[in-house]
Amino acid sequence: MKYERMINSEQETQALAEQMAARLHAGDVLTLEGDLGAGKTTFTKSVAKGLGIKRNVNSPTFTILKQYEGRLPLNHLDVYRLANSDEDLGWDELFYGDAVSIIEWAHLIEEDLPAERLAIQILRLDENARKFTFMPLGERYEQLCEELFE
Repeated sequence: MKYERMINSEQETQALAEQMAARLHAGDVLTLEGDLGAGKTTFTKSVAKGLGIKRNVNSPTFTILKQYEGRLPLNHLDVYRLANSDEDLGWDELFYGDAVSIIEWAHLIEEDLPAERLAIQILRLDENARKFTFMPLGERYEQLCEELFE
C-alpha cells in the first residue's frame, strides 16, 4: 500500500517529519528518493529535530555518513557518491543497530538495504509544493504509516 501527502511549504515538510520522528523506534530505516532540491535533507533535518538532536544537520554528500545523538541515535547517509561502487561500508552494523537510519539516494545500494524499511519518494512540483509518497515494506512500517496518516 502507498500513502501520499501533498505538502505546500517547508513548514509543512518540517511538521510531517517531526510527526514521523515522534513515532520512530531504534533500528528503523527510512530511504529517501527525489531529485536534487526535492527536500530530502530538509526532511532529514526535521526528523533529527524531532529526535531531539541539537547539532546542525546537513547532507553528508562527501563523507557519506554522519551520526548524531538524540532521543535515538541517527545515521544520516547520502550514498550518491557510491554509484557504480561495490564497496561494503558495514551496512549491517548501521541498519541493524539501535539507531534510526535515513538513506538519501538509497536506490544506489538497493541490494544492501534491509528488506523491511520505509521508502519515501519526494516529488518537487514547484518552488514550494512537494508530493510525498510513503511505501512501507514490512509490518512495522505499515503500522508507522497508519499512525502517521490516521
